[in-house]
Amino acid sequence: LFLLFSSILSTLSFNLVAEEYQSSADFINTAFDNTPPKPKSLWVSKGIKAPVTKILQHKPGFMRTRYWQKGDKTVWVLNELGKTKLITVGIIIENNRISLLKVLAFRESRGWEVKHDFFTNQFKQNSLDADLRLNQPIDGISGATLSVRALTKVAQLALYFDSQIN
Repeated sequence: LFLLFSSILSTLSFNLVAEEYQSSADFINTAFDNTPPKPKSLWVSKGIKAPVTKILQHKPGFMRTRYWQKGDKTVWVLNELGKTKLITVGIIIENNRISLLKVLAFRESRGWEVKHDFFTNQFKQNSLDADLRLNQPIDGISGATLSVRALTKVAQLALYFDSQIN
């Protein structure tokens, strides 16, 4: 009985914590003024697997990722683990710099503050340096360290992926 109750409580708490702020489709449509291009795929081949692993600090859990491109603008929707659950992030890159980074879905019980503009605006105009790090510092949020790290990784990853297709 205790295990059943614990299982139900765990399921309920997950549903209370998981929150989608914007769907991926809406983010992509907004980025391209409701006329998005067809998606393309970037394969994580041998040539880029090592840098991707360096950025993520773990092996990628995917073989390819989708992106949308029109001119010098690319849009990426990427997931990264916070503490135990995935955070879904939309990133718009123009001219090799982040023009927008937005948390689309947050599933963790802590660290949700990273969804706010006061935090995500720090990523704007960031680019990658030679060591695949962001060229401008990102201030953390007390109690949200793992969420901050996850968003920093996806920002770096989107910039790196953008450099591979342009």
